[in-house]
Amino acid sequence: MREPRIAWVDNAKGICVILVVMMHSALGVGEAMGGEGLLHWIVAFAKPFRIPGFFLIAGLFLSRTIDRDWRTYLDRKLVHFAYFYVLWLVIQWLFKSGLWAGGDPLAAFGQLALAMVEPFGTLWFIYLLPIFFVATKLLRKVPSALTLLAAALMETTRIESGWTVPDEFAARYVYFLAGYLLAPQVFALAESARKNPREAVLGLAAWAAADATLAFSPSPFAGYSTFASLPVASLVAGFAGAAAVIIFAALVSDRPRWAWLRYCGGASLAIYLGFFLPMAAARKVIVDYQLITSVGLASLFVTVVGVVGPLLLYRMTKRGLFRFLFERPSSFRLDAPNANEDELSSRRQSAL
Repeated sequence: MREPRIAWVDNAKGICVILVVMMHSALGVGEAMGGEGLLHWIVAFAKPFRIPGFFLIAGLFLSRTIDRDWRTYLDRKLVHFAYFYVLWLVIQWLFKSGLWAGGDPLAAFGQLALAMVEPFGTLWFIYLLPIFFVATKLLRKVPSALTLLAAALMETTRIESGWTVPDEFAARYVYFLAGYLLAPQVFALAESARKNPREAVLGLAAWAAADATLAFSPSPFAGYSTFASLPVASLVAGFAGAAAVIIFAALVSDRPRWAWLRYCGGASLAIYLGFFLPMAAARKVIVDYQLITSVGLASLFVTVVGVVGPLLLYRMTKRGLFRFLFERPSSFRLDAPNANEDELSSRRQSAL
């Protein structure tokens, strides 16, 4: 039986994935055009909570699968994301390696080999998710308060090894773990926001003021750009921002005019995997041909292309020959269930 999707969860995923696309789009355009626009301010405002919110939401439904046997669990939580990582790694690498333009094959294939241990470009989130899933299952017998405290301490220590996996694991795992361990409280928060919209709006206003203060106030300490980046403050800002995303997502969950956001959240995996190529192409055309001179408008246009482009590709390939771009074929499975996993994957709400 098909489970109904939870609207606010899709809204929250939609907000986070759009903010991710916006960040890459605005920063890329700003660097290419030598300036900043309105979206740069939004990117800076969202920096404390953009990725924390994404990881917290990714852990919400883990309780449904964490007690399954290891074979099934690894198929759903490791092989699933590994398939998409390798597939889109190769796709991005083909464009970035320069082989088609006569680049050095040795350097290009070295870059591809390195991507097996050092996440490639924008795909680091997909690389890290399976590690979070496996770590959480291994630690599930440890007292929840102890693991959550340890994860919070890792976030505040600011590990800087120079490698993405240990650094981002330490910085982000606490949010994913909190999504899993505190899922009932998260759902209660969303329900409370829906039942008390006036209080929720006032709470969002207060949070926005506090987040803006932290995000835009320069830090007096070396090595920390803003107050929001300081130890402990970043942890508080991350959780507060994630809560704000959930509250806003719940408030608009019943509004038909926000159906587009729910659609983006429902297709967040497709957007995350596919945004790089249309974003880069749109930026190059705008900059090379000077089609838009305003950094703000150019950033907005590139962001829209980065979101809409993958959605169009997803719709075009959903039932065709290239369906494998966004849905894992049954041949890339550890088991052979009675139901077709590709059909079920489009119905479930899960990490991304």
